[in-house]
Amino acid sequence: MSLARPATRPAAAPAAGAELAGSAAAAAYLTERCLLDGPIGRVGLEIEAHCFDLAEPRRRPGWSQISAVRAGLPPLPGGSAVTVEPGGAVELSSPPLPGVCAAIEAMARDQAVLRAAFAGAGLGLVALGTDPLRPTGRINPGQRYRAMERFFAASQTGQAGAAMMTATASIQVNLDAGPAAGWAERIRLAHALGPTMVAVAANSPLLDGAFSGWVSTRQRVWSLLDAARCGPILGAAGDDPRTDWARYALKAPVMLVHTPQAVPVTRYLPFADWVDARVLLDERRPTTTDLDYHLTTLFPPVRPRGWLEIRYLDAVPAAVWPAVVFTLVTLLDDPELTAPAAAAVAPVATAWDTAARVGLRDRRLRAAAERCVALAAERAPAALTASMTALRDAVADARCPADRFAEQVIDVGLEPAVTRLAAGVC
Repeated sequence: MSLARPATRPAAAPAAGAELAGSAAAAAYLTERCLLDGPIGRVGLEIEAHCFDLAEPRRRPGWSQISAVRAGLPPLPGGSAVTVEPGGAVELSSPPLPGVCAAIEAMARDQAVLRAAFAGAGLGLVALGTDPLRPTGRINPGQRYRAMERFFAASQTGQAGAAMMTATASIQVNLDAGPAAGWAERIRLAHALGPTMVAVAANSPLLDGAFSGWVSTRQRVWSLLDAARCGPILGAAGDDPRTDWARYALKAPVMLVHTPQAVPVTRYLPFADWVDARVLLDERRPTTTDLDYHLTTLFPPVRPRGWLEIRYLDAVPAAVWPAVVFTLVTLLDDPELTAPAAAAVAPVATAWDTAARVGLRDRRLRAAAERCVALAAERAPAALTASMTALRDAVADARCPADRFAEQVIDVGLEPAVTRLAAGVC
């Protein structure tokens, strides 16, 4: 989903496709494009779900089987695009819509059509942050993903890389960057809300058939990858997010070179070293096209792409994801709530690992979550009453979705618990 707006290009920045003369030219290109000045209000959603065979849940459905269902889908009423992740997770990506309620309503309609189509093929879609049952395994034949596997293996993160690509599922929220004067405050808040929202949405207590000891194993997987590629982008002050992003992107190691095939770079090579010709890849300096491709291999929790991609939420059940999305968007987009939200999460603004490990059992995260959900609930329309009530009750009890799923696994066993979710039985 793109929230990009047309923008003029300053003469100082390189043209699209041009060879980059050095780090300064690359930084100018990055700072010009990473955030686009304009009003807030549009919201887009990207929601993933693991695909399971209802009759044989330990079997990973193949690429051709999932592709056949996808090819037979009717036009989705909310306009979402459907893609398939490397491990077979299915993703719905909505168009940008005017406001969070419109985005939630459209996504819910599209999910209903998608689930019915997959059920008709004997497949179920499961909203968990990690695949709890099956070993990691790639089914998407795309050359990019084969190259990514080689990169992760060479960088000694093969296990975490495989889990990230083939065993995780998330909710991504896309928002306008907003007016330039408020970028620093807006992006600081998007980061500061992260640990609290990770705790609220934690829904991945198992991976590859075993309890991990973390309520958000998905967040744990991301933390095991290179922080230069997956860590937060903000500098110490966070006063200039465009400069922070340029610095982050130039320091991040090159994963792939597009030649046009994706070729893995199997040694640690910051993009700055390539663009400054300390090392040449493919016997040349990079172009702006290479830099754009490099940006697609960076996975910070908040990624600027003209708009803001907020990437830190686990996939959660249908009963609560509308409330989770509404809470996050409302706290960022309602100007009356940004200050109280920032105050509420300030004590836990960097507690990423604590949130992923214990979630709302941490008293400070629970207090922040209660305040944040209460603030958003005051703005919630009647259509979201049930979802907001379910979320408020869970937070008040210090329970995240992972707790409920873990209890189901203990009560009935892992395979039956997954099968029930795949069949739509909560």
